[in-house]
Amino acid sequence: MSSESEYITRKTRIDKLLQSAGWIIIPANSVDNISTLTNHAIEEFETANGPADYGLIVNGKLLGFVEAKKIEVGAQNVLEQAKRYSKGAINTIGNWNQYKVPFLYSSNGELIYHIDIRSEKNLSRQTFNFHSPQALLSFFEADKEPSLKWLRNTPIESPGLREYQKDAINAVEKGIESGKNLMLLAMATGTGKTYTTVSLVYRMLASKYAKKVLFLVDRKSLAAQAVTAFASFDTPRKIKLKDEYELYSQRFRREDFEDMKYDPGILPNSYLTNPDSSKTFLYVCTIQRMAINLYGREGAFPEGEEKEEEDDTETLSIPSHAFDLIIADECHRGYTSKETNVWRNVLNHFDAIKIGLTATPASHTVAYFGKPVFNYPLQQAIDEGFLVDYDAIAIDSKVLMNGAFLKEGEQVGIVDTETGREQIDQLEDEREFTTTEIEEKITAPDTNQKIIEELKKYTDDWETQFGRFPKTLIFASNDIQHISHADRLVKICKEKYNLGDDFVAKITGSPNVDRPLKKIKEFRNRPDPKIVVTVDMLSTGVDIPALEFIVFLRPVKSRILWEQMLGRGTRKCFEVAKTHFVIFDCFNGTLIKYFKDASYNFSIDPPGTDTITIKELIEKIYNNEDRYANAKRLAKRLHRIEKNMSGKAREDFSKYIPDGDMGRFAEQLSKYFEKYR
Repeated sequence: MSSESEYITRKTRIDKLLQSAGWIIIPANSVDNISTLTNHAIEEFETANGPADYGLIVNGKLLGFVEAKKIEVGAQNVLEQAKRYSKGAINTIGNWNQYKVPFLYSSNGELIYHIDIRSEKNLSRQTFNFHSPQALLSFFEADKEPSLKWLRNTPIESPGLREYQKDAINAVEKGIESGKNLMLLAMATGTGKTYTTVSLVYRMLASKYAKKVLFLVDRKSLAAQAVTAFASFDTPRKIKLKDEYELYSQRFRREDFEDMKYDPGILPNSYLTNPDSSKTFLYVCTIQRMAINLYGREGAFPEGEEKEEEDDTETLSIPSHAFDLIIADECHRGYTSKETNVWRNVLNHFDAIKIGLTATPASHTVAYFGKPVFNYPLQQAIDEGFLVDYDAIAIDSKVLMNGAFLKEGEQVGIVDTETGREQIDQLEDEREFTTTEIEEKITAPDTNQKIIEELKKYTDDWETQFGRFPKTLIFASNDIQHISHADRLVKICKEKYNLGDDFVAKITGSPNVDRPLKKIKEFRNRPDPKIVVTVDMLSTGVDIPALEFIVFLRPVKSRILWEQMLGRGTRKCFEVAKTHFVIFDCFNGTLIKYFKDASYNFSIDPPGTDTITIKELIEKIYNNEDRYANAKRLAKRLHRIEKNMSGKAREDFSKYIPDGDMGRFAEQLSKYFEKYR
């Protein structure tokens, strides 16, 4: 970039940024009395410590200074100069520890840094736009101290809120009081992130610290779940949150809310385009929708492909202060990835407190939100009895994580991607296929059949042992037109089980799947389907507590995705007395081996690990044989036993452990043997 003077930077860059935020730029020599000005940026505004590059006047009040530098100069440290001008201001509206002008900015035309100097705890931060005159006036008139006092003095109490959930809320509130604007909450799948968030949002609204709240998701199914959770939340006043505060969402089909007794309101556009400090509301929507609101369809999705329909969405002029608090759910996914930078731009557009929620913190997530202010990992949740554990089974499909080597003469299916017609042929020579080529370019006709036949043996045994068919989720490699691996598996499952057409369903984002949100609800709430085949639509965020079998026929090499997919099975389900779930590695155990060192949230015993009795485990611990590992295995067994203990059994065990509480005993056992790790 060629060098340019500060004057050029101001005229060609900074002036445009100020004007786009609603400021009228005028020279200082044209001003006799600032009391008549409404939304003006005065150039070379005089102070006792020299002229500030711009003085920001709103309704006759000097509310801010902007210090400009040429583009080659870093903008952040220039705030110190703006502070000097604030101390030397003559036309004052207050005094905050010697500072007389509250809102300070520095910019080189590309980067903008800002600080509200009124509180000593406030930290400077980067903003991506200058605030509008209306925003500055709103900030100036708001007094956050009563809200902070309310948060400090009001106990965190919601019905059923667990201690670690209270700790999570407390961590966020302390972060807010210390001046943090970006925070990350990391809580394992199934540990109640949503309920924790609803409780947190209620406290933000009740304290009046935040009046305009945005809850962002990246799938309509998650938006539907979130609206349900917020609407049904019982506040301390013994009324529903939706009856105490305005709750809005984007438009949904009626069947998405078939189990709800109300229609969520549709947010009026004026709430976005003309923020009103007298309004208090919560808005749930997809980040795709918000991207279209801000940038239009072409700007939000350059390739013209949207993940889900947003037909009723329009482009709006939304100022940066439209929300006080933004919560980004499942923020490990798209908010900061390279291919979806538009999503990060959505978050950057708004100047608000932003909280990311995730079960699996990724490096790009931490880079944006910072290190978690609170972390409750999966293994801890299992050890403490809030989630169920898992077994692993390897199925030999002759396909490993690095692919398959087929010999001359073996049969393969070659699919015509234009027509979908499959031709069975024999290989003329030996050839190696990668895992991505299998089921996309070729199929091995017998492989899928044999895998489902093997799976059926396990579901039959489960049904015999527990008296119920295990809800089963199968991850297929793809759902591509004419060569859909998902379709092949659905067909095979229907044929092998022969229990009716509704027994097996496909739930993907494919256009040929009718009403996928409704199908997800049926899988969660109804007897059928028992088996669902998906690719990635149910890989994260969707709550199916009764799920007991997870089958991997899709190669996965992302740790984040792997942990999210496994997390579908960890939730407790009292309706079926769920004790654990089972992972099926259809790559002969190589998928689990691949993540053995990369995954820190799951400590899976490799498939085929010999089962030993509880008595043998106790003897190994007593004999100091790998004490930590064996104590963990013992605790795992005790947690499972605890889930099916009768009242009589608890009474009998109370002679040996406090209250006969096997779960608490297992938790204490794990903690005690940590020192032998």
